[in-house]
Amino acid sequence: MDFGSRNSYESPFSTRYASKEMQYIFSLNKKFKTWRRLWVALAKAEHALGLPVTEKQIQELESKIDHINYDVAKEREKQVRHDVMAHVYAYGKQCPNAAGIIHLGATSCYVGDNTDIIIMREGLQLIKKKLLGIMALLAQFADKYKDMPCLAYTHLQPAQLTTVGKRATLWLNDLYMDLEQLNVLIPSLKLLGSKGTTGTQASFLELFEGDYKKVKELELKIAREMEFDQVAPVSGQTYSRKVDYFVCSVLAAIAQSAMKFSNDMRLLQNFKEMEEPFEKNQIGSSAMPYKRNPMRSERITALARYVMIDVLNPAFTAGTQWFERTLDDSANKRIAVSEAFLGIDSILNIMLNICDGLVVYPKVINKRVMDELPFMATENIMMAAVKKGGNRQQLHEKLREHSIAAAAVVKQQGKKNDLIDRLCQDSSFGLSRDDIDLILKPENFIGLSPKQVEEFLDEVINPIFGNDLDKFKIKSELLV
Repeated sequence: MDFGSRNSYESPFSTRYASKEMQYIFSLNKKFKTWRRLWVALAKAEHALGLPVTEKQIQELESKIDHINYDVAKEREKQVRHDVMAHVYAYGKQCPNAAGIIHLGATSCYVGDNTDIIIMREGLQLIKKKLLGIMALLAQFADKYKDMPCLAYTHLQPAQLTTVGKRATLWLNDLYMDLEQLNVLIPSLKLLGSKGTTGTQASFLELFEGDYKKVKELELKIAREMEFDQVAPVSGQTYSRKVDYFVCSVLAAIAQSAMKFSNDMRLLQNFKEMEEPFEKNQIGSSAMPYKRNPMRSERITALARYVMIDVLNPAFTAGTQWFERTLDDSANKRIAVSEAFLGIDSILNIMLNICDGLVVYPKVINKRVMDELPFMATENIMMAAVKKGGNRQQLHEKLREHSIAAAAVVKQQGKKNDLIDRLCQDSSFGLSRDDIDLILKPENFIGLSPKQVEEFLDEVINPIFGNDLDKFKIKSELLV
């Protein structure tokens, strides 16, 4: 990172977190090149439908799509205080033969809103790609550890056993639900089209001298040129701002899934059962050299909080649009929507990095299981003792008394759980150490966990990848 002279605010998304790919999607270059693509698409459609727009003018416009004269646009905007008209002017300076037909019949939202939809779709496609990369990694992890018993918790208290792989399917299933929402949202996005100042298409109806069919065909031609198959059926000047809300809501849902994963990882790292990757020269603490802080997971949690709260912005924007449009959406929208994408991109970059290097400590996991298993096995021990002639009610009371005493040894004296020793010494159970050891096998307490993992992967996850997870893996190198 460059720590040279910095006299202006720079977003951490640009300098620390978001990928270059996502930053480009929301860059000025991408925005203004897309404006020009839309002006070309409009000119092509108008030419095809008989308006006085020539092939030569279209070719001239096409030749300058990627060569934006920003200095001219910037100077013009200072004079006219209107970004779209400044860029129309600048484009016309580069394309003098076509200057008179640029933006013909359109309003500012023709380029502004259509570009927003195009950019959001590209952003969502990148998000989907990274989401699939994480899912592929977690699927392989779940399969690898489907049989490894570990403690399962309710209320963060040891409850029963699950497996490391089964727990990973919980993270994976949340992401699968997010993927389903993306798969619905992405193809549902529609261009605004060419709706005019208040959505009535009056200017285009005038251009085509009242020919309604040509006005409709114009929109369809523009949509096809921009690789969309639908336009908004009705609108005011803008597309409904509920679209931004739906988009940001899906991003916020992904943030929720990521936060759940990262919080679980932070707890598991505290238990020393699992860890996120820790690099050779990484420093965990400036004061405590021994520390291995879960800084990646903590960063996911922090950024997820931001994205989840950010969804309120498009919600309020959608609710406060007056009639056919008001401009109080603009300043908020350009910050809230872009940063939701940059935020979730940052989160997925980190999650890719973590899932590609998850560290598991089987011996620690087993020790923690065996420390708690005697308590969890009391029902099984009681049933075995009943089969040897014991009285169920009497044994239940004795188990309660021994469990309380053993818990006191653990909690008050800091000693090892001695419940099994107590039961072996209690003749009313009639069980030897070997008898109880046969019961105390962790794999006897994991229920259907391995089978559930297999079925979930075979029936739900692997078909998404064509049973080739490796093709979807992505490497993520973090900036910091």
